[in-house]
Amino acid sequence: MLKEFKEFAVRGNVVDMAVGIIIGAAFGKIVDSLVKDVIMPPIGLLLGRVDFSNLFFVMKQGAQAGPYLTVEAAQKSGAVTFNYGVFLNTVISFVIVAFAVFILIRAINRLKMQAEKKPAATPEEVVLLREIRDALRK
Repeated sequence: MLKEFKEFAVRGNVVDMAVGIIIGAAFGKIVDSLVKDVIMPPIGLLLGRVDFSNLFFVMKQGAQAGPYLTVEAAQKSGAVTFNYGVFLNTVISFVIVAFAVFILIRAINRLKMQAEKKPAATPEEVVLLREIRDALRK
């Protein structure tokens, strides 16, 4: 059983999948920072200095009555909040990741199509044999 597990674990597909998951996790952090720190601040500024991460609706007041300036303050007081701003950030992150994957797959497909269009190179031995054949005919 240990031998079978070892064969499974070192199989090429498993290693490739592990590398993909690790890179995907790192890429997710980059995209999260891109959305939170680069894209959302200018959008919030254009919409009147709105911080999307602090867009929320209080569903039930906490121990201390509101108004609450941030989601964190509301949650500290025990209020139940509907955090639609955080959800909006997550949706934008997803769209960016999906678009990046689309561009990557599109580029890979184009490279595959170009490789398929190229005629196969004639091996050097075949060319040499054809030259010998033509020389013998003369």
